[in-house]
Amino acid sequence: MRKRYTIEIADNSHLVVYCPQELLQDKVIKKIAFGSKAIEVDFRPHRLKNNCIAISNEVKKQLLFPDFSLKLHVFIEDSVLNVGPLVGIFTAGFTPFPHRPIGDRTSFFSKLLSVKANVGAIPFVFGEKHINWDTGTITGYVYHDHNWDRIEVPFPNVIYDRLPNRKSERNPKLAKVKETLQRDYLIPWYNPGFFSKLDIYERLQQEHLVTRYLPETHPFTSFSMIEDMLSKYGHIYLKPINGSLGLGVHQILYDKVQDEYYCRYQDREGVNRLRKFSSLEGMFKTVLANRNLDKMIVQQGIHLLRHEQRPIDFRLHTNKDDKGVWHVTALAAKIAGLGSVTTHSRNGGEIKTLSEIFQPEECNLFKEKLVNAALLLSKAIANNMEGFIAEIGFDLGIDKHGDVWLFEANSKPGRSIFSHPELKDFDQLTCKLSLAFAVFLTEQSILYPEEIIKW
Repeated sequence: MRKRYTIEIADNSHLVVYCPQELLQDKVIKKIAFGSKAIEVDFRPHRLKNNCIAISNEVKKQLLFPDFSLKLHVFIEDSVLNVGPLVGIFTAGFTPFPHRPIGDRTSFFSKLLSVKANVGAIPFVFGEKHINWDTGTITGYVYHDHNWDRIEVPFPNVIYDRLPNRKSERNPKLAKVKETLQRDYLIPWYNPGFFSKLDIYERLQQEHLVTRYLPETHPFTSFSMIEDMLSKYGHIYLKPINGSLGLGVHQILYDKVQDEYYCRYQDREGVNRLRKFSSLEGMFKTVLANRNLDKMIVQQGIHLLRHEQRPIDFRLHTNKDDKGVWHVTALAAKIAGLGSVTTHSRNGGEIKTLSEIFQPEECNLFKEKLVNAALLLSKAIANNMEGFIAEIGFDLGIDKHGDVWLFEANSKPGRSIFSHPELKDFDQLTCKLSLAFAVFLTEQSILYPEEIIKW
């Protein structure tokens, strides 16, 4: 059973560590490790406390252990007592301002790092320029006692990927850092990369348990494909393969009686538009003239549940916990803004809890369907994607027949739903589990390194 111990600093200049007797019983321990740093020390029984490990000032100095009083996890393997985990959070977009080191995202990172005491881990934020390859150390940012500080720490046990966008993900320098830390230093890296809509769809098609949630989706190839799907479904969505925040989404509708086409979209000034055309060709020449259609997908339109005549979809967050088990950590309804093609708040969408929209019986039924779908989809995605997936944001819909549909899966989900006052606690829960998975991954990498390397 996993156990946590308070790490204290002893006023001693020798390489000595005082441990509870239970840790030294029947075990030969020669080294103590923090992140990538490991040193030989003299282990002695702690005569006063059973829930505390005391390290000398010299051990603290050599391990680059921060001056925090936290209950941390201990993993013993190969005569090494590993204390931690030390969790590196890799991102980009740093600023020179001490109180806002990660710009507009500083608030999010302060929430994420604030759960360290609950999780039993030491997290820090770093970027490519903070790494000292010669010494195997990183001068990263920690958030402690409501303040940001820069401290030097060893390379971490695991790394949580929080790159902000696809542009940073494609940056050659950042890609090289990721490759080097994984390949040469064997540091497990979780939640790598952004998902592609088409890639996710194609991979999930191989999992029979979740195919019922997948709307028909194809890469754009021709007008005739759109005509075929319009005749089948009445309306379709044209989306960027790698889009986010609802940008570039167009809804195309066909009126069989009038033989007319309609396109609902948001223009470059942010105004919601609905325009009528006599032909698809005319629509594309007018509305989509400057779009790269080779990077678009065509997706089946769904007749969604509505609230006050406006379509509803649902955002769910899922996270793996410190045992590697999936949980739904947040659930909210999103109501489309008037005339909007999506339910995003930037398009006038509103966030509601399910109980604000549905009667209790209906609310429980829809919640159960959505949670079951999100958990099945999370497992299917994790089983079919490379690397360690531990956090997903889903946009799901429910049609008029009560069937659930997957519209999008995000590896770096937005957090706009947490602006709702009743969802504040779930904001903290998603942060807690994002770091709790680091404990599980650290334990696996120490106890079963050969299994981790396979990934």
